[in-house]
Amino acid sequence: MAKSRTQQYYDKNPAARKKKAEYQKAYNATPEEKKNRSKLNKSNRRRGTYGNGDKYDISHTGSGIVLKHQSKNRGDKNDRPGDRRARG
Repeated sequence: MAKSRTQQYYDKNPAARKKKAEYQKAYNATPEEKKNRSKLNKSNRRRGTYGNGDKYDISHTGSGIVLKHQSKNRGDKNDRPGDRRARG
């Protein structure tokens, strides 16, 4: 499978990759993100899909929380208005 343009950029620019990783680590540690992650994990456990290797995740969408294949849940630009604004 071919690498995305973003991955190609980070492969060529290790300093940029390091900067992004530092930012992401700090962002994921914020109380708001911990709360979001906790909510999704709780919902995933209730549905019986947490940690069973079925390749499904819980996703926030405009219509609420839904079960979605994990590969489709990564960087989806169509789920929420905030995603569209942030990613253009």
